[in-house]
Amino acid sequence: MSDLRYPVGKFSFEGPLREEDKQKFLNDIQQAPAKLRAAVAGLSPQQLDTPYRPDGWTVRQVVHHVPDSHLNAYLRFKLALTEDEPTIKPYAEDRWAELPDTRLTPIEVSLTLLDSLHDRWVRLLRSIKPEDWKRKFRHPELGVVSLEKNLALYAWHGRHHVAHVTSLRERSGW
Repeated sequence: MSDLRYPVGKFSFEGPLREEDKQKFLNDIQQAPAKLRAAVAGLSPQQLDTPYRPDGWTVRQVVHHVPDSHLNAYLRFKLALTEDEPTIKPYAEDRWAELPDTRLTPIEVSLTLLDSLHDRWVRLLRSIKPEDWKRKFRHPELGVVSLEKNLALYAWHGRHHVAHVTSLRERSGW
């Protein structure tokens, strides 16, 4: 892998999605908590505080970032399903990763949050009617985003961050 920032490649979207694509992405989202939990299993505090790449986040920051990000995604889905093209508020993920709760909270708290969040989120995603996948929200930086594209993005996002941890483990012999 030449770019440690993108161990599964950069996100790309080739919409619209076929039904089998949606099912694959739904399964990816459903499996993300277990895969992240498995990726960090048995890591020592020192390993958790190791950056996954030079100048990158630590494993601990990655673990806390995933539920932060996925919680925002879950809310964006709910907003788009209940409002007409709502404008969402982005967040400064780099600054969130530096907050005290990221440094001081045991990773189990975020892993448990991710389990519960994904349980709710996947229930919502599996209930979306075919015509509602075209619903959109407006992102101040990215423009108009369909729920189909957001589904693909967050399926990728979970795989992306799990791979940050698993590729570090592989390179480090952990």
